[in-house]
Amino acid sequence: MITWGWTGMAHDASLAVFSDGEGLEFAAHSERYSRIKNDKNMHPLLIREALEFGEPERIYFYENPILKKTRQLYAGQYSLLTKESPWNHLMYATGCATSPFVLPRVRYTSHHHSHAAAGYFTNPWDDSHAAVLVIDSIGEWDTVSIWEGKDTSLRKKWSQRYPHSVGIWYSAMTQRIGLKPQEHEYILMGMAAIGDPNKYYESIKKDFIHKLPSLQDPRILFKRNCHRGCLNWRPDLTEKDYADIAAAVQRIYEEIFELFVKITRKRVDSDNLVLMGGCALNCVANSIAYKYFKDVWIMPNPGDAGSAIGCVLAHWKTFMEFPNAYTGHNISGDYPVEQVLKELLTTGIVGVAAGRAEFGPRALGNRSLLADPRKIDNKDKVNEIKHREQFRPFAPAILVEEANNYFDGKTGPFMQYTSICKDSSLPAIVHKDGSSRVQTVQMDPDLGFRKLLERWYEETGCPVLLNTSLNIKGEPLVNTKEDAFRWTKKYGVKICLPESGNT
Repeated sequence: MITWGWTGMAHDASLAVFSDGEGLEFAAHSERYSRIKNDKNMHPLLIREALEFGEPERIYFYENPILKKTRQLYAGQYSLLTKESPWNHLMYATGCATSPFVLPRVRYTSHHHSHAAAGYFTNPWDDSHAAVLVIDSIGEWDTVSIWEGKDTSLRKKWSQRYPHSVGIWYSAMTQRIGLKPQEHEYILMGMAAIGDPNKYYESIKKDFIHKLPSLQDPRILFKRNCHRGCLNWRPDLTEKDYADIAAAVQRIYEEIFELFVKITRKRVDSDNLVLMGGCALNCVANSIAYKYFKDVWIMPNPGDAGSAIGCVLAHWKTFMEFPNAYTGHNISGDYPVEQVLKELLTTGIVGVAAGRAEFGPRALGNRSLLADPRKIDNKDKVNEIKHREQFRPFAPAILVEEANNYFDGKTGPFMQYTSICKDSSLPAIVHKDGSSRVQTVQMDPDLGFRKLLERWYEETGCPVLLNTSLNIKGEPLVNTKEDAFRWTKKYGVKICLPESGNT
């Protein structure tokens, strides 16, 4: 039996395919097919690829649209009340993708339940008891929620409701400094490293926050609803102040995040913590969780798109292994290790598109732009290629067994934490504050990216490569061979593909 889980109609549509015999077969983002960043619509080409695994007999959606409409009515978003149903939306996309078939009815899961299930039921621990903390902009009504996972049950212990939302506030401040909300929050996080976190700290707290969370009262209360932005805040501040604003916002977010982690630890008696929701992509803050929990798990796609998996697991109440994020479109053939190595040794910068695409916002070696981290000018060169701001940092990918020799702090396979780089010979992967968002590459003999890093280490004595997503700012990652050919032609950077294989 084939089961689908899907997200969309707001932003970042995605689709996951499960089979009863094999578990998760496929999961991918709609934007990779439409080439529209954060595309909210289900794309017919994604549907067509999903149907290669068989027609679905069960379909789950990641939130409850009826409950969501009550919040939209409360918020005065009257134009959204007449939006088509998830079933109609999927039916239209399916009809465009293939000859019509009987589409099962779509069953709903609540938004935060989908997040919690995606994290809890993919955790790597033998101990099936964990606290779950979900922080995002908004679900139907919930903006923060705390859950207890025990065996195969998930029980919500507490939640914060709209309009008080840390995620909405962070997005509004992203817009205030000239960036795109719901997309460029990671740029604000990176910009924070070059600003003064103290300059506007008191001003922002005074103008926006009425009450911080506490063990006695977990609620955070904001003085204003930032759902429609805050562009009118401090009109005297201009572009020259943006880095300082970003630094203060990040500092305040980290304080709020730590309070919620502390509250979660108090409410759930477990040493294990699952972090989920879009705010779990704040890799600068995530390490704070280790002050209160022994082990932390962040599913590699913790935002809404990952809930295509979560809404299924919420109904199945079944654990599944999630050792990597390579679940998307497959460019078949052997990973082009020697091609990539030759280009790196010759030019220092190369793209690679091979194997199954990553499900999530991070490129982890299968749709990556790679560079020699020892060359200081490579950071500027790659930022220029990607049309990004020059202050923006890049992640190091390192052989897992070498990570402690080069970095102090928490590391992991999915670029979810920042550490301090101890080696001055890697200037291209170090941010202004000395930090790096590290990707450890595990000892998997079948992993092509692992083989490449091993060969790079043999040739250079350096176990690290600069790894960033194979795209430019504002565009989705390269997905297919055709995308790779277009990208090379347009931006002039060689992309290595498997020597044989189909798109």
